[in-house]
Amino acid sequence: MHTITGTVRRPGVELYYEVTGSGPPMVFAHGLGGNHLSWWQQVPYFAPRHTCVTFAHRGFAPSVTSAEPEAWDPAHYVDDLAALIDHLQLPAVTLVAQSMGGWSCLEYTLRHPERVANLIMAATGGTLDPATLDAPERDAILRWYAAHEKVNEDLFRRGIHPAAGERMAREQPARHFLYREIDRIGSGRLDKLALRSKLAAMRIRPVSDLRNMQTPVLFLSGDEDVVFPPSGAAVLAAVVPGAKFEAAMQTGHSVYFERAALFNEAVGAFLSERATS
Repeated sequence: MHTITGTVRRPGVELYYEVTGSGPPMVFAHGLGGNHLSWWQQVPYFAPRHTCVTFAHRGFAPSVTSAEPEAWDPAHYVDDLAALIDHLQLPAVTLVAQSMGGWSCLEYTLRHPERVANLIMAATGGTLDPATLDAPERDAILRWYAAHEKVNEDLFRRGIHPAAGERMAREQPARHFLYREIDRIGSGRLDKLALRSKLAAMRIRPVSDLRNMQTPVLFLSGDEDVVFPPSGAAVLAAVVPGAKFEAAMQTGHSVYFERAALFNEAVGAFLSERATS
């Protein structure tokens, strides 16, 4: 299957992308531990029926980011995504967001709802502020975040990537190794602590902004996630009119990577339902 590669010039960055397949477009936005390679199990599955676009966010190799601190700001992510979609002249897209990719895709969807056919939010709430949830969900999720801060620190100390998870490291060591290698290659000069801080500061959008969404949305999470609260996806799905929620059992933060067949089938079924409805 032929893949086209290219770059989009934006202030401070040359955004790297790949295009594979043909059909209704799908754009995949990776998380903090990835780059365009993260979707190696999704592109072969969807490309026979869809134009699959993968890219590396600014600051992540092989995108080339300038040395100016401003060039690394995640506040540019949504405009980068818009520039990529414009550059490729894509019709209404399906956006597939994993974790950090939710910052790009949710904001793009809310700004340009007419240009988004479907939105997949995998283990992410994007720019939504969990403190704006209604109680008791708000209190439960804020407690979850506080309790899992030390869990992540412990996993890192033991050589386990929290976004991959302890089960992946134990049951699929080769896959866990690949996850960490993609993370290492993609990170380059990126200061992830600073980036996490900026992403957290961007979580200011009230959850109530989802109540009027017309875009079909699928929220998906793993029940053993230690990065994003597993219950968070179900809570958000209940806010968006007509949204669907899928839970992956015995799976961590990166369902798309750890249980690719389950992820692909869930996303594929959601798209098929939307196409026939």
